[in-house]
Amino acid sequence: MIERAKDEHNWRRATSLVRGATRRSGFMETSEALFMTSGYVYDSAEAAERAFTGEDKRYVYSRYANPTVSMFEERLAGLEGAGICHAVASGMAAVFASLACFLKAGDRVVGSRALFGSCHYILNDLLPNYGIETELVDGTDLDQWRAAIGRGAQAVFLETPSNPGLQVIDLPAVAEMAHAAGARVIVDNVFATPLLQRPLELGADVVVYSATKHIDGQGRGLGGAMLTNDAAYDEDCFVPFFRHTGPALSPFNAWLLLKGLETLAVRVDRHCSNARAIAEAFQDHAKIKRVLYPGLPSHPQHELAMAQMSDGGTVVAFDIDGGKEAAFRLLNGLKLIDISSNLGDAKSLITHPATTTHQRLSPEERAAMGVGDDLVRLSVGLEDVDDLKEDLAAALDGV
Repeated sequence: MIERAKDEHNWRRATSLVRGATRRSGFMETSEALFMTSGYVYDSAEAAERAFTGEDKRYVYSRYANPTVSMFEERLAGLEGAGICHAVASGMAAVFASLACFLKAGDRVVGSRALFGSCHYILNDLLPNYGIETELVDGTDLDQWRAAIGRGAQAVFLETPSNPGLQVIDLPAVAEMAHAAGARVIVDNVFATPLLQRPLELGADVVVYSATKHIDGQGRGLGGAMLTNDAAYDEDCFVPFFRHTGPALSPFNAWLLLKGLETLAVRVDRHCSNARAIAEAFQDHAKIKRVLYPGLPSHPQHELAMAQMSDGGTVVAFDIDGGKEAAFRLLNGLKLIDISSNLGDAKSLITHPATTTHQRLSPEERAAMGVGDDLVRLSVGLEDVDDLKEDLAAALDGV
C-alpha cells in the first residue's frame, strides 16, 4: 500500500517542491521510491480484465503510468496550478504531442516566428506534411497575430520569452484573440519556468516544458511535461495519443526530476540574480552591441515581461560587435563557461545559435527570427557571479 500526506493543499510553494505528491511504500522510505518496472501483476485473470477495462483504477503498464512518474506529474501540476500533468520523454515530445494529438488535415496553426529550432521544424516543416497549414508571425506584433488568427486557427503556439532572442509576447492579448477564434493556446514556458510565469493564469490552455532544463537543471537526464486544466483535451486527445504512440518518461528520469524539483526554487533564484548581474555589468561593454535580458529596462518588452513574469529569467543574449568571427573568438576565449546548447543548468553554458540550435534554417529565416551571426546565448549558472564576470571580460578582451 502506498500512502501520501493529507495536508498538501495547505503547504506553501517551497514545501510542496520538497514534499508534494510524495508516496511512501510499506518500507516507509525517506526519499521518493524508484519503481523500475515495466509491468504489473494481478491476483487473477478477472483482476487483469477489470484493470484493462478501467473498472479498477490501478497501474497496468509503465508506458501508461508508473508510481514514480505519477509523483513527478502531481508535484509539477501543483507547482503549475494545473489539474492535469503528463510527463513525457523530452521537451520536444511534449511539444509535438500537445499539437499532434488533436490537429488533423485541413486544420490551421498560427505560431510566433521566434522559436527554438526544433519547434520551428515541427510547425514549419513537419505539420504541413500531414495537411496542417501553419502561419508564423512576429510574436511581438499584435496586429500580425490578429490578422493571422482572423483567417482561422485551431491552435496557437508560442514561446515567451523566446529561444534564443528573448522576445516577450503579450500572452493575455494573444489568448483572447485565439479563444475568440476557437483555437487552443499552447505555450512553451521553458525559459520562464513554472516559478517565474504561470501561462494558464494568463490565458493559455496548455503549457509544455523541457524538464531537462531547469527542473533537472544538473545535466543528468531528459524529460518533458504537458500541463492543462482542459479535461476534454486530456481525455479525448492527449491520453489516447500518449498511450498509443509511447513518448513515456522512464521511471529513473522521473526520479531525477523529482529530486530536481526539491531545489528548483533555490536554484532559479540564484540563476536569476546571477543573470541580472551579468546583464547589468556588460550592457555598456564596448565590444557588445546589445544585451538582451527581460529584466533590463533596455529590453524592448521590459514592461510586458515584468507584468507577466516575477523576475527577468536565467538567460542573457548578446549581440557581439564583429559578427560570427567575433562571437567564435568570445566562445573560444572562455575558460570557465562551457560551450553547450543546453540551458537551465547549474553550470553556465554558452552557445552560438546560428551555427547550433538554429543552423538548419536559412539565413533569411534566422534573420526574421532575430538570430543573427552576432548573437550568442548565455545560460547563467550557479557559480560565483564575479568569476563569471571575470571569465566573460577576459574573453571579450580577445575579441
